[in-house]
Amino acid sequence: MSERFNPFRADARWQQEWEARQSFKTPDASDPRPKSYVLEMFPYPSGRIHMGHVRNYTMGDVLARYKRMTGHAVLHPMGWDAFGMPAENAAMEKKVHPGSWTRANIAAMKAQLKRLGLAIDWSRELATCEPDYYGHEQALFLDLYKAGLVYRKESAVNWDPVDMTVLANEQVIDGRGWRSGALVEKRKLSQWFLKITDFAEELLEGLDTLEAWPDKVKLMQENWIGKSQGLKFTFNVVDSLDTIDVFTTRPDTLFGASFAAIATDHPLSTTLAEHDYQAKSFIAECQHSGTAAAEVETAEKLGYDTGLRVHHPLDPDITLPVYIANFVLMEYGTGAVFGCPAHDQRDLDFARKYGLPVHRVVADGDTTDPVFEGDEAYTGHGRLVNSGFLDGMDVESAKPAVIARAEHEGWGEGTTVWRLRDWGVSRQRYWGTPIPIIHCDFCGVLPAPRASLPITLPEEVSFDVPGNPLERHPSWKHVNCPNCREPARRETDTLDTFVDSSWYFIRFASQPKDKPFDTEEAQAWLPVGQYIGGIEHAILHLLYARFWTRALKHIGKLDVAEPFKGLFTQGMVTHETYKSASGAWLSPEEVKRAGDGWQTLDGGAVTLGRIEKMSKSKKNTVDPEPILDQYGADAVRWFMLSDSPPERDLEWSEAGIEGTWRFVNRIWRLVDTLDTEATGEDVLLAKALHRAIAGVGADIEALAFNKAVAKVHALANDIEKAPPTATRGAAIRTLVLLIAPMLPHLAEEAWKKLGDSGLIADQAWPAHDPALLIETQVTIAVQVNGKLRDTIMVAKGLDKAALEAAALGSPKIIANLAGAAPKKVIAVPDRLVNIVA
Repeated sequence: MSERFNPFRADARWQQEWEARQSFKTPDASDPRPKSYVLEMFPYPSGRIHMGHVRNYTMGDVLARYKRMTGHAVLHPMGWDAFGMPAENAAMEKKVHPGSWTRANIAAMKAQLKRLGLAIDWSRELATCEPDYYGHEQALFLDLYKAGLVYRKESAVNWDPVDMTVLANEQVIDGRGWRSGALVEKRKLSQWFLKITDFAEELLEGLDTLEAWPDKVKLMQENWIGKSQGLKFTFNVVDSLDTIDVFTTRPDTLFGASFAAIATDHPLSTTLAEHDYQAKSFIAECQHSGTAAAEVETAEKLGYDTGLRVHHPLDPDITLPVYIANFVLMEYGTGAVFGCPAHDQRDLDFARKYGLPVHRVVADGDTTDPVFEGDEAYTGHGRLVNSGFLDGMDVESAKPAVIARAEHEGWGEGTTVWRLRDWGVSRQRYWGTPIPIIHCDFCGVLPAPRASLPITLPEEVSFDVPGNPLERHPSWKHVNCPNCREPARRETDTLDTFVDSSWYFIRFASQPKDKPFDTEEAQAWLPVGQYIGGIEHAILHLLYARFWTRALKHIGKLDVAEPFKGLFTQGMVTHETYKSASGAWLSPEEVKRAGDGWQTLDGGAVTLGRIEKMSKSKKNTVDPEPILDQYGADAVRWFMLSDSPPERDLEWSEAGIEGTWRFVNRIWRLVDTLDTEATGEDVLLAKALHRAIAGVGADIEALAFNKAVAKVHALANDIEKAPPTATRGAAIRTLVLLIAPMLPHLAEEAWKKLGDSGLIADQAWPAHDPALLIETQVTIAVQVNGKLRDTIMVAKGLDKAALEAAALGSPKIIANLAGAAPKKVIAVPDRLVNIVA
């Protein structure tokens, strides 16, 4: 028997060999072979890889290696999403420069990723924080600016008055800044925007072309884009010339209106606050909460009665109170709504809180009582009641009827609105792409000259004082106006990091020094054939990348509409959680087995918690490096591909990695059993082999890696059981080829051991014989009194009489019957035989 597989020697040897031979260098775009662009979402350089990274990049690597073996020209690159707030936080906490912190992290993570043996073209590596990347991003920004797709306007933001920075909605916790704890203020700042709304219809319709995307992701994007058709109408304020415009998708429920509500930053709210102290105080209170739609939806519904009333458009004699409400957003629709409590849960909660009437106008049965009882709104289909000319209509018929009345009488019109809003890309931070704009007191806002690109970040910055270091830098922002040459100022905002990740896949495909990309070269690879990443990026990143690609097509830079042909969202890696007696989270390294339970290393009590996504906060992460040190890359890769379907969560376990390590050695030993002098054919093994070739290939193509793993296990079993023949020798060689995309170091070592020339990474995927996929035999279960007693192989399609005879002739069945004559035999061709004894 051979010695155990030595992963440390094999990993180092073959990784060095691949690098020396440049095995995974991307072929020229003119390569005539079919192209395959495989890309995993690039990581943020936090400093260490985690098991989620290992799973994500292993999946993409298997596909990339398989595509190379099946005759494709493959592009499989890697880079770093390197700008962002964590680097600035590190600068403040650790007194280091964001650039040095980021670049050190990149070096560390690159070394860790290389240990996995990924088939990556590292010559195309990029980092978004480097001028040779973001300088080209600035050039594209100017292209979009010139095309009218960039503009500047005042916009409400979450402002932290202590850190003196704008906060994302996710950074506002209970109305306070996540870092400073200060009450967040709503402020209006001049912000730069990209006109994504110009492409709303295209982005929505384009979802229908994305056949290789998960339906759930397409639905999430569809909802985010949010095309709504309805009625835009006007409320007239009683005893005033003021009006309030409202958009609704439920004009059928207008007769059920009991109030109108406006956003805290609606122009009418602002006017009222000038002379109404209570209104002003209410608005100020609301401004300490987040502005995200999800946060507003879950917050307590609050309102302030302005004392104003508006005429009901369908019956001017009816008037409704006007509230300033915290759940109405100026960014959605018109910043005003009407409330129909009986048929909208949010409105019902509000009406019950403030004692407003609740009128039933849609009924699902015979109930026509205008007074609606209960605390759960009816939002289903039905017929209109208590609604004048609409009575008796169903909901879908009533909607156009109201719109037609509004248009005829001149108080409203049918219209389409979108939930999608233009993309605000301004960030008041240092560590990001400088926006290439210059402000001149005489000439206004001007694009920076292209000759000045890249506009690089200054190195000498301080984070000792809150706020944007670019704003207070003594010299960086001071430039001369490119038009009049008078003193002017650079824009000190930097770009949202989502801009960096909205085109990096194009730069991977083409990397000229003098421009962002070469159109012809980029188009040779685009769209990305298979994109792999987490479901958390389903909306923003993917939507922005789709927009950016369409915008570049709009200005003639690309002739590609969709950036990613196929999208796969992998599941998370999970682990048990542990808590000490005091309730503190414990890491896996801090606990040990104690019988059926767990205890701390010093014998303290441990409570076993739920299996959850690995996270630093719950200390249930597992560092890949010690695992790689103990088992090598291939055992870790095999674990990531085994058991769970790749779109589902995968639980990390010591038993699981031990099992994959045993399988690696099992394959290694199997290779040692090849008998080069054996002759003869094994028809059954040949069939199993060719089924495996076809099945493993199809499963890898479908990203069903766990199924491919299962088929490899089955083939290994069949080979182990088979007697020495020429077929068995061929099966062992083919098995090594089949595992090459998944267990590349073991496969290379085995290939060398078998005496074959060249790298297995350069070999072709084995071809299967379709004739051997046709099943001529089937396995029949033989039961006695309903219990399985044997399985027999018979010709497919064998008739009942012959099947019965074969079953009764089985030695196991003869022994089980012990001479007793069967009372009855039930034979089901190609399935089973049941003998009643």
